[in-house]
Amino acid sequence: MLALAEQIPRQTFDVTGPHLVMAAISATAVVVSVLIHYEAMAFTIRVLPRTRLSRRMRIVALILIMIVAHVVEIWMFGFLYWLLHAWPELGSITGSFSEGALDYIYFSVITFTTVGYGDYLPHGPVTILCGTEALVGISFLAWTASVTFLEMQRDWSDEPPAEPPD
Repeated sequence: MLALAEQIPRQTFDVTGPHLVMAAISATAVVVSVLIHYEAMAFTIRVLPRTRLSRRMRIVALILIMIVAHVVEIWMFGFLYWLLHAWPELGSITGSFSEGALDYIYFSVITFTTVGYGDYLPHGPVTILCGTEALVGISFLAWTASVTFLEMQRDWSDEPPAEPPD
C-alpha cells in the first residue's frame, strides 16, 4: 500500500497572483450579478401587482423582465471575457473567433446556461470566472423559476374557482 502511495505524483496547491486576481474579479462579478438580479425581482414583485395589467400579463411581464436581467448578466460576463482577452496571463479562451466581442457573449451564454463547451475552451486562471458564471447562471435560473412559481401561485390562489361545465 505504501508503495502505491509513493507512485502517486504529488502536486502542490499553487495559487498564484493571476489566480487571486481572477478570484477577485469573479467575486466582484457575483456581487454585481446578485444586485442586478435582486433589483429586477424586487421591481417585479413591488411594481407589477400595482399595475392595471391582467394576471396573465403580469406573469408575462415578470418573465420578460427576468429574461432581460439574465441577458444583462450574461453580457456583463461576456464583456469581462472580452476585456480579459488583453491580459493573457489571466488565461485564455480558445476557439474560432469570427464575430469579435459577440463571440465572448456567446461563450458567456453557453457558460451561464451550463450548456457546455464545444467550440470554445477556457484555459488558465480564467476558468475560475467560467466556473463562477456557471454557478451564478444555474442559481439564478432556479431563483427566477421559484419566484415565478410563487407569483403564479399567488395569482392563481386569488382567482375565483372556475365554473364547472354543465
